[in-house]
Amino acid sequence: MRSLPMPPGASARQLAGYAAEQRALDYLSARGLRLLARNYRVRVGELDLVMADGADIVFVEVRRRSSIGWGGAAASVTPQKQARVRRAAQTFLADRWGARRWPPMRFDVVAIEGERLDWIRAAF
Repeated sequence: MRSLPMPPGASARQLAGYAAEQRALDYLSARGLRLLARNYRVRVGELDLVMADGADIVFVEVRRRSSIGWGGAAASVTPQKQARVRRAAQTFLADRWGARRWPPMRFDVVAIEGERLDWIRAAF
């Protein structure tokens, strides 16, 4: 999968987050998912990756932690974060499908801790 260029002047944290998203994108693409959008930002939240898995739309939250301290990457997807992702997903679907029936969808998490990557399907 082709990577997107990072904007000039990105911080070390932004570069690490971008690298984690790219790793998740490469992993999911190799498993047959197709990228629809990356870093979809709206007032109510952001979607890291929006992908198609067959007829399903998959909203992917990518979380990276250098270690499992503080509960790890997957545990960092709090109920508040889930609510923001859901609101952003509703906006994405309304923009793309409008009043038409929305396709089946799910919310996945890709948790990266050090070199370990876990893909959690239908995480919330």
